[in-house]
Amino acid sequence: MKAAVITFPGSNCDRDLLVALKAAGADVARVWHKDDALPAGTDLVAVPGGFSFGDYLRCGAIAARSPVAGAIRDHAERGGYVLGICNGFQVLTELGLLPGALMRNAGLTFICKDAALRVESRDNAFLSAFSDGEEITFPVAHHDGNYQIDAEGLARLKAEGRIALTYRGGLNGSMSDIAGVLSENRRVLGMMPHPERAAEAAHGGSDGARLFHGLIDSTVAA
Repeated sequence: MKAAVITFPGSNCDRDLLVALKAAGADVARVWHKDDALPAGTDLVAVPGGFSFGDYLRCGAIAARSPVAGAIRDHAERGGYVLGICNGFQVLTELGLLPGALMRNAGLTFICKDAALRVESRDNAFLSAFSDGEEITFPVAHHDGNYQIDAEGLARLKAEGRIALTYRGGLNGSMSDIAGVLSENRRVLGMMPHPERAAEAAHGGSDGARLFHGLIDSTVAA
C-alpha cells in the first residue's frame, strides 16, 4: 500500500502517523499542504491530528481550503481510502467527505486520556482486524471532539452501520457517544481517538497497530 500523510502548519501527529503506517508495512510519502497533487499510485491519504492553522475560524476550516484539499477530495471521490484522525476528522467534515461536525467538548475542557472504545462496525478495511463489539483503548487529546449531527443524519448513520467507534461510558458529549464515522462507501474514516499513539507496546498499548496492520492487509488482499 502507498500512503500519503498530509502536513499542515500546526499538524503535530504527522510523524507519529507516518511511523505507525511504515511499521505496518506501508510505503509512506509526506505531502505538504501547498502541494496540489498526491504522489502517483497513492492508495491511502492520512490526515493527522494537531491544530492546523491554529484552529482559526473553526477546527479544520482553513486546512479544508488548502491547495491539497482538492486532491484529497478527488482521491476520495475516486474510491480511494482516507483516514482522518482528530484534527484530520475535523478537516474531513469541513471537506464534506463525512457528515456532521465536531464541536467544543461538553464542559468546555481539553480531554487528554486513554479512552475505552467499542468497535461498532468492522465491515470496512480500517477496523477489519477487530471483532464487532470488541472493546479497545486508544488515547484521545482534543478540545473540539463533540460529534454532532441532525436527527435524520444520525438515524441514517445507524441504519447504514456507519458508526465505526463509540466511547464506552461517554467522554465529550458526542451524540450517541460517537468516536468515529464512515463514509457511504466505507472507504473514508474519521475518528477522534489516536491509534498512532497506541501502535507499539512502549506506548502502553498496541491496539492501534492492529488497526494499521488490518487496514494494509485487507487492502493488499483485495
